[in-house]
Amino acid sequence: MAHRTSPAASATSPASPAEPVSADPVSTVLVVDGMTCAACVGRVERKLGRLDGVSATVNLATGRAKVSHPAALSVGDLVTVVEAAGYAARPAEPPARPGGAADTARPAPGREPADGPSGSGEANERRERDRLLITALLSVPVLTLSMVPGWQFRNWQWLCFVLAAQVAVWGAWPFHQRALRGLRHGTATMDTLVSLGVTASFAWSAYALFLGGAGRPGMDMPLSLLPSASGDVAGVYLEATVGVPLFVLAGRRLEARARRGTGSALRALAELAAKDVTVRRGGVERRVPADDLAVGEVFLVRPGERVATDGTVVEGGSALDLSLVTGESRPVEVGPGSRVTGGAVNSGGLLEVRADAVGSDTQLARITRLVEDAQTGKAAVQRLADSVAAVFVPAVIAVSVTVLGFWLGAGADPQAAITAAVAVLVVACPCALGLATPTALLAATGRGARLGILVSGAPALERLRKVDTVVLDKTGTLTTGRMNVTAVTAVTTSADADADAHARTGVGAGGHARVGAAEALRLAAAVEQGSEHPLARAIVAHARRQADGHPLPRPVRFAAVPGSGVSALVDGEEVAVTRPGELGGIPDDLREAVRTAETAGHTAVLVRVGGAPRAVISVGDTLRPDAYRAVEHLRRLGLRPVLATGDREATARAIAGQLGITEIHAEALPEDKAALVTTLQGHGSRVAVVGDGVNDAAALAAADLGIAMGGGTDVAIGAADVTLVREDIQALPDAVRLARHTLATIRANLVWAFGYNLVTLPLAAVGRLNPMVAAAAMSVSSLLVVGNSLRLRAWNPSRPRALGHGPGRTRTATPWEAAS
Repeated sequence: MAHRTSPAASATSPASPAEPVSADPVSTVLVVDGMTCAACVGRVERKLGRLDGVSATVNLATGRAKVSHPAALSVGDLVTVVEAAGYAARPAEPPARPGGAADTARPAPGREPADGPSGSGEANERRERDRLLITALLSVPVLTLSMVPGWQFRNWQWLCFVLAAQVAVWGAWPFHQRALRGLRHGTATMDTLVSLGVTASFAWSAYALFLGGAGRPGMDMPLSLLPSASGDVAGVYLEATVGVPLFVLAGRRLEARARRGTGSALRALAELAAKDVTVRRGGVERRVPADDLAVGEVFLVRPGERVATDGTVVEGGSALDLSLVTGESRPVEVGPGSRVTGGAVNSGGLLEVRADAVGSDTQLARITRLVEDAQTGKAAVQRLADSVAAVFVPAVIAVSVTVLGFWLGAGADPQAAITAAVAVLVVACPCALGLATPTALLAATGRGARLGILVSGAPALERLRKVDTVVLDKTGTLTTGRMNVTAVTAVTTSADADADAHARTGVGAGGHARVGAAEALRLAAAVEQGSEHPLARAIVAHARRQADGHPLPRPVRFAAVPGSGVSALVDGEEVAVTRPGELGGIPDDLREAVRTAETAGHTAVLVRVGGAPRAVISVGDTLRPDAYRAVEHLRRLGLRPVLATGDREATARAIAGQLGITEIHAEALPEDKAALVTTLQGHGSRVAVVGDGVNDAAALAAADLGIAMGGGTDVAIGAADVTLVREDIQALPDAVRLARHTLATIRANLVWAFGYNLVTLPLAAVGRLNPMVAAAAMSVSSLLVVGNSLRLRAWNPSRPRALGHGPGRTRTATPWEAAS
C-alpha cells in the first residue's frame, strides 16, 4: 500500500538555511494558471520531475499540482520551474478555518483568460464572459451571411471581413497569447492548434478577398457543410475564422461551469465550518470568530446553530443533525460526556461544549484534506492518456503540414488544401484526454464524501474495484463497539398473571415480594451507579433511557467485591449484582437466560434482591443495524467475507452465525491479522481489510486496500485508503459500487476521447470536414466527457431489495444527497 504525505499547506516559504533539513520529502500544492489541455499537464509534470527528488501530479480539472520534493528545495524554486515552462504558479493557500479552503472553491485557474493570474477570480470570469458575448455578437452576422445565400447582399463579404478581423485578433487573443508563450518555451498546446487554425483561415480569406477575386461586388457563396475542393468557386472561410474561437470559448465556459459542479463537495465542506461562536470568558458571553477558539475553551451551541469544532458536551442535551458531515441521516442524541463533531447542526436544546480540537485537527478538516488529496490523483489508465497527449499536439501540427503538402503536391486547389489543413488543426482535441479522469474523480470523490465515503484517490478506487476478499474486524466494525443491555430476564411463575402490575408494584398475586424486569433493571442500575466498570456503565445508561427522565434511587452501604460484583441497600432492599457463578440454585428461566447470553457471546450478570436471585441482565456489544445487509450485499457483489477478531471463539461464532459468515479467525492478535492477510494474498486473493482500532493498523497497511471506520482511531484511519465516515457499515458495499461505477465512467470517457480523434482526424485530413464544424465538434467532445462525469454527482447505490432474514433498516436520503 502506498504511503501518503499530507498536503503541505505549511510549505509556503523557502526554508531558512539555519533550520535543520529533513531527509523526508515534503508535499506542496501549487495553483497553476494557464493550463488548457493534457499537453499542458504533461509539460508541467515533466519540468518539475526533472528536479532531483521531485515528483509531481498535475490535475487539469482543478488547476493544481501536488509536488513531493526534498525539504531543501523551496516553494519558490518550484514556482520558478513552472514559470519557466510557460505557466504562472503560486502556492495554494492553507485553509483559514476547519474545513475551509481558500482556493478549492475557485474555478480551475487553467481555464481563466490569458491575461495572467493577476486580479480576482471574479474579474477573470467577467472578462471571459464579456469576451464570449462580444465575440458572439460579432460572429453571428458573419455565420448567418456566410451560410444563408439568400441574405448575401452586395459586398456582404467585406462587412463580414471587418467583423471577422476583430474576432480573429481580439476574440481569439487568449489563444494567440498562450500559443506565443508556448512558442517562447518550445512547447505546443491546444491553444497553439486553435491559434494556427484561426490565423490560417483568416489569412486565406484575406488573400481570397484582396488577391483571389472573392472581393468582387455581387460575389455569393453557396451553403455547404463540407469544404469545396473546386477552384471555380472563390470562397472565403470567414465563418471558420469566427466559428472556431466562438465555439471554443463557449465550450470552455460551459466546461468550466460543469467542472465547478464536479468540485462542489469541497465548497460544501467549506460552508459547513462555523464562522463565529459564542464563548464564555470571564463569566461573560461573547461572540468571537471561530478561528479564535482554543482547545479546552467552553462554547455554546444554541438550537439551529452549527457546532463550531470537535468537542465534548459539558452540559445540556439535544439531537444533532450530522447528515451534512458524515452522511448519517438519523439525528444523534447527545448529553453530558458525549463527543460532538464540528459542522453538526443542533436540532434541540442549548449545549455547552468543551473544545477538544481546533483548526486542522478537527474531523471536518481531516475530511477536507482527504477529499483534496483524492481529487489530485490519477488512475493508471489516465497516465497512458497523458503520455499520448504529451506528443499529441506536435503530431497534429505535423499531420496538418503533411496534409497541406500532400494536397498541394497532388495538384488540388490551394483553397481545398488549406481548408483540410485548418480542419486537422481545429478538430484535434487533447482537452478530452486531459479531462477524462480528473472530472470523474472530482465528481466521484465529492459524491463519496456526501455518502460518508472518503477515498484517498484514483489508485484506491482501482484497487477497491478489484478486491475479491474482505477481512472484517468485529468490534467497532460489524458491531457498535459499545456495551449495551441486550436482554433483561426476570423470574416468572404461574402466579404472575399480570406482569405489568408486578412491574409497577413489585408485589405478586400471592402477596409475596416479586421483582419484574423493569424493577430489576432499576434496582441493578441504582447499585451500579457507584461502579466504573463498562458493564456497569451500560446498565446505568440503559436504565436511564427506560426511566423517562425519572432519577434512579440512591444506594447506601455500597460495596464492591473484586472479580465478583457489587452490592448496596436500595429502597430498604439488599441488592447485589454479581457474576452468575455456578448455575445451581437459580430458577430454570434464569439459568436458560445465562446460557442464551453465553451462546450469543454476551456477558450475563445476576441480580439478587434480598439474597434471592430475581433477574439476569445480558450485556454485550451489539451488531450494527445494517451489518447483515452489508455482508449480504458484499456477497452479491462477488466478494468473500472473512471475520477476524481478537474476541473469543464463542463470541466470534455467534456474530458470524448471525451474519452468515463461514470463515472465522478468532482470538487473533494484531500480528495474526497481518499474517492472515499475507496468507490470503499468497493464495491469489486481492484483500481488503476493514477495521477501526490500533490492533487493525498492521493488517490495514498489509492489505491491498485498507478501509477504516470513521469512528475509529487515528492510527487506523491513517493506515487506510478508504474511510467510512458515517456510522453505517452499509457504506462498505456502497463504496465498492461507487468505485466500479467511477472506473467505468473513466473508461467510457477515455474511449470517447481516443475514439473521437481516431474518427475525426482522418475525415479532416481527406477534406470531408468543414473547419467550423470541426471547431464545434472539438468543443462538444470536451463537454461530453465532463457531462458524463457529472452523472456521478447524482449516483445513488442501487441495493437488492430481497435479502432474506437478518437485522437491517433502509437508510433515507440525507439533505446533502437530496440537494445533489
